[in-house]
Amino acid sequence: MRSMAKKPKRPRDPNQLAKLIVDIATGESSDNVPASSPMAELGRSGGLSGGTARAKKLSSERRREIAKKAAAARWGKKQS
Repeated sequence: MRSMAKKPKRPRDPNQLAKLIVDIATGESSDNVPASSPMAELGRSGGLSGGTARAKKLSSERRREIAKKAAAARWGKKQS
């Protein structure tokens, strides 16, 4: 079970939603959007450079093999 704070759901009823929007606009209520968690930032920092670093390590022949395999999986064709 996740213990991360989630963004509160907006009401589905149009009248309640309108009231919430007016309350947020007038400052009577706040739109509680949680700030990103430290763990999310840590994971994102590693994810930003991962694919680029991997692509630099691969040879052009290996990249071509990976691309062919991906295309075959995407289009359901057999590799040749």
